Amino acid sequence: MSRTVTQDGVVLHLSHADQIPGRWVGQAEPLRQLLAAWMKLGDDDLPLHPRLLGHPGVGKTTLAVAGARALGREVYVLQATMDTRPEDLLVLPVIDVDRRIRYVASPLVTALLVGGVCILDEGNRMSEKSWASLASLLDDRRTVESSVAGVKLAAHPDFRLVATMNDDASTFEIPEYIDSRLQPKIWLDFPERDEERRILEQNLPFATAELLDYVADFLARAHAADARTSVRDGIHVARYAQKLLASGGGDEAGAESARACLSRAVEQIVGEEARRFLDE
Repeated sequence: MSRTVTQDGVVLHLSHADQIPGRWVGQAEPLRQLLAAWMKLGDDDLPLHPRLLGHPGVGKTTLAVAGARALGREVYVLQATMDTRPEDLLVLPVIDVDRRIRYVASPLVTALLVGGVCILDEGNRMSEKSWASLASLLDDRRTVESSVAGVKLAAHPDFRLVATMNDDASTFEIPEYIDSRLQPKIWLDFPERDEERRILEQNLPFATAELLDYVADFLARAHAADARTSVRDGIHVARYAQKLLASGGGDEAGAESARACLSRAVEQIVGEEARRFLDE
């Protein structure tokens, strides 16, 4: 059953929180920086609105969820795209079964009202028009205004926001007045080999130690060569290779069978050119 709140006589139907574990392994410093940005040093202080930057697949969203879990807050993820409109960020009108208009609060507005954490994922995909609708939320006003529902909404004191952005070419430039509000910038790099091995093991408890070692070494070589192969790629490779092994993939026994399945998984998931990072 959906939750509702009433604001200035308008009933808003709230979004459901995202059920994401947010297990964070290694790299304690980015998590510390995120929590510091969200900290309040007194009643007159305000939390910051950080952005997490880095290669695709390094764990930006996972870090944001881990930060929210550390605070004991509900998590609401809003996936930004080049088609995201201001009403998608705030309040959407929906025609219900009785042909009446029902106003649905976005994940961001729901987090704002209940004191949760909103993760604005891949925020550099959004247009300036969409960012403009959040300008008053990102400064000391901490409010948003929905022209669709005709309401002005103030953020709960526990509300926190973080944006994730890949370091590839964005669809739109972040407007300067938003750039100055969306601070600090927290950079995530590829983990060290041992950290990456622990991440693989945490996500793939069913995989053999031997296979996880192979994949961790593969990722370390790829990072050393400045390839954009990510931890997420490694998880997909290890999962598929383990499935190939379980299904009888590979013509050779033991370690050689694991290597054959790993080679096939790398080729089909990352690309044939990435096979050069395997230890032949």
